Amino acid sequence: MSGHSKWSSIKHKKGAADAKRGKLFSKLSRAIIVAAKEGGGDPSNNLSLQNAIEKAKSYSMPKDNIDRAIAKGSGADADADAFETIVYEGYGPEGVAVIVEALTDNRNRTAADVRHMFSKHGGNLGATGAVAWQFDRRGVVVVPAEGVDDEELLLVAADGGAEDIEQDGDVFQVTSAPESLTAVREAIEAAGFTVDSAELMLVPKTTVAVEDEAKARQVMRLIDALEDNDDVQDVYANFDIPERVLEAVAG
Repeated sequence: MSGHSKWSSIKHKKGAADAKRGKLFSKLSRAIIVAAKEGGGDPSNNLSLQNAIEKAKSYSMPKDNIDRAIAKGSGADADADAFETIVYEGYGPEGVAVIVEALTDNRNRTAADVRHMFSKHGGNLGATGAVAWQFDRRGVVVVPAEGVDDEELLLVAADGGAEDIEQDGDVFQVTSAPESLTAVREAIEAAGFTVDSAELMLVPKTTVAVEDEAKARQVMRLIDALEDNDDVQDVYANFDIPERVLEAVAG
């Protein structure tokens, strides 16, 4: 997952002061509202809500916004009922597998938009199950690597329930079972480590190398277009692009 998670880390840092922050908060709120509506407003008894809150915190979403979204989803609010979760699967340039998770109140509109974006950027939308088998859902905590003792981080993360840790450039990726995400994040932070992000992700079992800058740019244009869509919550892909190329594309 190195390429995709590295790209996520780059975008995460850029997005902190980005004009799109309002749109991001709207998407995070929508996910919290729907999770609270479906499983109740108590995060300790609702894993989906717990993970939605963790992701919102990772992007510095204010606590008041989170609490309002939980209250809205827990109450008799019609907004949450209007949304349904839909997953789209397809292939991007170079055969990169792509999964798109959306929350939409109009599945026809969203399907048409997603299909158009795949086609416009050199990909094609597939049937359900086309690429899902290439991914596992995991909890992923990203920790800046500068000044960090990897053995110490490993011990701390393992105490919280983490299963693996690997370094990718200037970050460590700590993975765990989905239900252990919060405990791992809390253990890492309690030990004094900085957490860049903590969220539930689909992690690819294998990756596709994309070393040509033009092709990498095409892949990232597809990912960016999908992520910019109001109905799209998350986009996952199995590309592995060298850091120097990612930095060039991100710049």
